[in-house]
Amino acid sequence: MELTHILILSSLFLLLISIRFLLTRSKPKLKLPPSPAISLPVLGHLHLFKTPLHRWFLSLSKSIGNAPIFHLRLGNRLVCVITTRSMAEECFTKNDVVFADRPSFIAAKHVGYNTTDIFWVSYGDHWRNLRRIAALELFSTQRLNSFLYIRKDEIRRLISRLSRDSLNGFVEVEMKPLITNLTSNNIIRMVAGKRYYGEETQEAKSVRQLVAEVVNAAGAGNPADYLSVVRWFTTFEKRMKNLGKRCDAFLQRIVDEKRADKEKGESMMDRLLSLQETQPDYYTDDIIKGLILSMTVGGTDTSGTTLEWAMSNLLNHPEILKKARIEIDDKIGFDRLVEEPDIVNLPYLQSILSETLRLYPVVPLLLPHLSSSDCKVAGYDIPRGTMLLTNVWAMHRDPTLWEDPEMFKPERFEKEGEAEKLLPFGMGRRACPGAVLSQRLVSLVVASLIQCFEWERVGEELVDMTEDKGITLPKLVPLRAMCKARPIVGKMMS
Repeated sequence: MELTHILILSSLFLLLISIRFLLTRSKPKLKLPPSPAISLPVLGHLHLFKTPLHRWFLSLSKSIGNAPIFHLRLGNRLVCVITTRSMAEECFTKNDVVFADRPSFIAAKHVGYNTTDIFWVSYGDHWRNLRRIAALELFSTQRLNSFLYIRKDEIRRLISRLSRDSLNGFVEVEMKPLITNLTSNNIIRMVAGKRYYGEETQEAKSVRQLVAEVVNAAGAGNPADYLSVVRWFTTFEKRMKNLGKRCDAFLQRIVDEKRADKEKGESMMDRLLSLQETQPDYYTDDIIKGLILSMTVGGTDTSGTTLEWAMSNLLNHPEILKKARIEIDDKIGFDRLVEEPDIVNLPYLQSILSETLRLYPVVPLLLPHLSSSDCKVAGYDIPRGTMLLTNVWAMHRDPTLWEDPEMFKPERFEKEGEAEKLLPFGMGRRACPGAVLSQRLVSLVVASLIQCFEWERVGEELVDMTEDKGITLPKLVPLRAMCKARPIVGKMMS
């Protein structure tokens, strides 16, 4: 009897082995992009994980002969990383629809209303509708022009704040909270029609902290998103749930205040609440809050970070700052403040901002993409469900594209066509919808700060340009600077 059981089990075992062998043989072997190291069972390449990711990915690319595309096994995910401009063009032109999806992350689930916000929602009808709303209600040329008074007002408030103590000489100022207040108020006034954050109030500090936590949690750098067991032994998911609740409470307060306001305005939220009245099943509070969250985080941290890098670079290169001031003085004069339409006549200023975005792209890996079907890139097989990361930071420092790529040289953009090589806002259908707003705001702020103030470093040492962690590229050491109001500020104040 026992012998019979053994024979039956042996036969079943051999049958299973044969079936698996036949299935394996019938399935063609994929030609994946090269991989930089041996993948361990379960972990894959997670044991090599280092931050910041954009620097780690560049070192991995160099380790396999400067490969323009390579793959990693990060836990249960197959990840492809592209590091050249030509690879980006192939992925987001030829295969744009295939890579229009987003991977699901823990933070996006608990903070992004179960991945229904515009940044993390799956590609499809809902994304198209959210994109249409953002394009029409916030980022169209007509809407951006109608919100110009907000940008001007926030910049005037910043100038007024900086000039309080600097009319009679240089004073030391901490730039980051001032910049964050400006960018926060600019986007919130566009979205909700109300200025929420003034001086260093507790509310302003709380909102800055919320935005910073959301930015730090987002992106592709959390091991818990790749290996389920990590979720059991860390508090990451618990912290994301808590962060989601705090964000939701803040956003719900904004929605409730706007709903209770009897005086209807022209803000994005006025329009959304109007749509909610006619289509309550679709335009739920969660959908509205998700849009507000996306616009607030995207419009606050990205623009603020770029402003801080731009001013840091100018302080470290006073000759470039002087050249930019001469251009503004020559083109604008001393009797009025620079206006947004003036920016097109300030090519050197535009070159400074292009060079800032080249060296310090605000989202160095862009947001992750996900392949919705099998495809080929550079002759390699990319299976459905592969996460794609775009190392824009590496592309912007590619020595085959840029002369002296590590140097801050705005003059490089005097050459026609150079700016077209930049990808700070991505490309294709899921490129950043707020790129034009960011460029308008950053350009006008930097021009105004150069026109209205003399700037110097706090000491003899160069401004620390070390990066901090996060999906964006924040400075590790917040910028502090010495500023002194120029005579034009007195004219403006009077």
